Order: sequence, then C-alpha cells, then structure tokens
Amino acid sequence: MPRIVSLLLGLSVATLAGCGAASTSGRAQTASAAAVEQVVLADGLDQPWGLAFLPDGGMLITEVTGQIRLWTPEGLVEAPLAGVPEVYARGQGGLLDIALHPGFAANRLVYISYAAPREEGATTKVARGRLSDDRSALEDLEVVFEAGPPLSGGSHFGSRVRFGPDGLLYVTVGERNQRDNAQTLGNDWGKVHRMRDDGTAPEDNPFVGREDARPTIYTWGNRNAQGLAVHPETGAIWLHEHGPRGGDEVNIVQAGQNYGWPVVTFGREYYGPAISDATSAPGMVDPLHVWVPSIAPSGMAFYEGDAFPDWRGDILLGALTGQALVVLSVEGETIVGEERLFEGEIGRVREVKLGPDGLVYLLTDSSDGQLIRLEPAG
Repeated sequence: MPRIVSLLLGLSVATLAGCGAASTSGRAQTASAAAVEQVVLADGLDQPWGLAFLPDGGMLITEVTGQIRLWTPEGLVEAPLAGVPEVYARGQGGLLDIALHPGFAANRLVYISYAAPREEGATTKVARGRLSDDRSALEDLEVVFEAGPPLSGGSHFGSRVRFGPDGLLYVTVGERNQRDNAQTLGNDWGKVHRMRDDGTAPEDNPFVGREDARPTIYTWGNRNAQGLAVHPETGAIWLHEHGPRGGDEVNIVQAGQNYGWPVVTFGREYYGPAISDATSAPGMVDPLHVWVPSIAPSGMAFYEGDAFPDWRGDILLGALTGQALVVLSVEGETIVGEERLFEGEIGRVREVKLGPDGLVYLLTDSSDGQLIRLEPAG
C-alpha cells in the first residue's frame, strides 16, 4: 500500500537580481503555506532517472544502473524489462531518460537516452524500441542518435528527451566537462538537438547544409541540461541546465541561439575563482533565471492541473544538491518568484512529472530511490 506523509510546508520566495536573472542567495520567508501529502508509490529503486506514463495507468521508470522498471497500480513489478542495451554506468553515465512516441497508442514506440560504452570512451545515444504487449520487454531496439565524437570521462552526458508540439524529438547533450565543445558546431556535445522520430534532421533546423555543423543541432553553448518542458499555452520549450558551483540557468530554447557556456556564466570554478569575467555578451542569450549557489536542477514540468491551483502555470523542478522541489512563478517569459518545498527532507529530486491525473510525480536519486506522488492534504 502507498505510504503517506502529511506535511505543512512553509514557502519561500527568491529575491530578484538584475538583468532579469534571479539569485536564490537571499530568499525571504513568507507567511503563506501549503498542505501537501507525499504518497510513496514505490521504493527500493536503484538511482531512478526518468519516468514515462503509460496510457493504461502504468509507468516506466529508468534506473541509472541499466534497468527499466514497470510500475502498475498494484505496485512495482519485480523483474525489469528485457531488451535494454548495455550502458556506461560510471560517473554521471548510465541509463537516463525515457519518453513515449506521440503515436504510442498505435505504434508502442518508447525512446530512451543513455551513456553507451565505445572503444574510444563513451557517448550519449538515443534508441527506440516497441514495448511488448505484455509490457515485459523493448523489442526491435534501434539507435536513432549517437553523439560524437566519443570521449573519455564520465561527466555531462545530459540527457533529457522530449517530444515537442511540432512532433519532433528534442535531446539535450552535455559538453562532457570539456568546455570548448559547447562552442564548436562540429561536434554534438553541449547542445540541444532537434530531430524527426527516426533521428534525421528536419530541413528547417538552423545549421542544416553547413559543412562545419552537425545537422541536428538546434542550440549550442549549453553546459549540461537535464530539464526540458513544453509551455502549455505557447508551446515553447523551456530548459534548465547545470552550472559549476553556481550558474545553474533557466532558458527558452530558440533555434540557432548560443547560450554562452563557457564564455559567459555566473558559475565559478570548483576551487573558487570565476570562470569568466562576463555574465552577458552580444550574440549570446541571457538566462531567464540563475541560481547562485547551485541547486543542481534536474527534471522539469509546467503545472497545469487542478489539484494545486496556486501552482497553475508555474514551473516545477527538482534540486539535487538543494534536495527540494522548486516552484518557479512564471508571468509570460519572466520568472517572478521562487518557492522551495521539502528542503532537506525529501532527498535528491531527480525527476518531476505532471501526471495525467493532474498530480505531481517525483523520483528521488539514491540507491534506495522512491517514486512519490504529491496530493493535496485531505
């Protein structure tokens, strides 16, 4: 049976810094509060990373160590799905995100992103397979995207995968902790990629036809994005990405734009000094929101349900280092406030998803990770 924890949560609001960026270093407490219940639907998950809702009420959950688990209303199915490829489960690598094809009801296609071993090191891949009728396996798995060139090291693989309202697949790929990759169009690292469901580049991608650029590149200058969400009204795709020791960012994905890493950043070296003297530059997009110090954001969803009307239109995202659920208040294309819930109580929040029931679902990142549903108290 689900385990319920009732909490009365005080909310906090971020102070706003200049240039449209918000810094959370000076949050002020407010008198408002929200009563929320945490319903633990499953525990014992091994570093869960991604979550997809099935039309029959089940969920598919990825585990970094290389398993896809099936959750049903009766509970977590013990045996993982068959047919999952070998993954590079080292450092920040492993089995990462999961998404259903928009036509899943007819074609049963499931997309996964993962770090994959190569002789030259490792790479980020996206593969698709058909979910078997009994939901026990991915069948006919094929790789539709492989980031190149392969590199050594176990950092910054990305990788969120989301289908946009245009029916195209958006894939985030980190710069593998080799910063100059993000400013080079000749490789796939440090980018957001946009592709058809078979991995080919649409003709209207911004760098199609350029010999010095990969055709699936949609944006560049990204460090390591692990949050993608579609705005429910505008259809715009919003993104957040990790900064180093500060400089986590929220942005709107815009075709062909350069988001600046590492030329402009609010982040600092892990040993102290600033990475760049500039936080803004001509030809590079300024972030909508910045965290200093870092919260290590992961997972992202716009709330559009009825269960929590105060959140409607807001962004919900997880914080790994911050160990919280973060609520960003949005007006148009401006972030006007921030709230943090469960701070220091819920653990590292890896994924945040809005369910078809209008409730919020979380995955916590640990070797005993949990699938949690948030419900209004009472």
